[in-house]
Amino acid sequence: MFEIFNKDERGQVGIGTLIVFIAMVLVAAIAAGVLVNTAGFLQATAEDAGQESVNKVTNRVDVINTHGTVGNNEDIANITMTVRLAAGSSSVDMNTTSIKYLSADNVQTLTNKTPSTTESDGDADGTGTMFALSKVTDDDGSFGVLNSPSDRYEVTIDTSAIETTSETGEGLSTGEQVQLEITSRTGGTTQVILTMPQQLAGKNPGEPVKL
Repeated sequence: MFEIFNKDERGQVGIGTLIVFIAMVLVAAIAAGVLVNTAGFLQATAEDAGQESVNKVTNRVDVINTHGTVGNNEDIANITMTVRLAAGSSSVDMNTTSIKYLSADNVQTLTNKTPSTTESDGDADGTGTMFALSKVTDDDGSFGVLNSPSDRYEVTIDTSAIETTSETGEGLSTGEQVQLEITSRTGGTTQVILTMPQQLAGKNPGEPVKL
């Protein structure tokens, strides 16, 4: 133990020690600020990534029925799908939605023929690069955007235009299969695989057939 000879004596902290102490406090404060900012940035990034992941799963359409239209060569000249919002999905803008078309002979990415609030005539553009959109039901007049569970649109794909690069130069023949991937702007994807009817004999051009 230390023996105190003079109780009136007091220790004094030198200016150097004080400067070191203040520097340590400042460094600790700066480090804490950096950590808080970094934590906030990581939290915001994680929230954005989580929301994007949710959108990719939920923001998509459901295909509730499909049919084809018979062409002039006993083939399927057009495919029509009726779509609605998938369960739990928020609004899906069909004007910014794409459809990947994949058959045995062709692959094509299709966009909306009429990216506006005006309803199309139900026919694609004839070049095989677009799909047509027509209204079945639309409660609030926001054609082009599926924003209600009761909204229903028809999507028409001109298969005869797409398949013009095939050897036959016709639409989809009996028994052929086509895969469609409908992808919304946020990345939500719906996959549809359709097989053409095995028998079209006796069907007249323009008649609908179930797919």
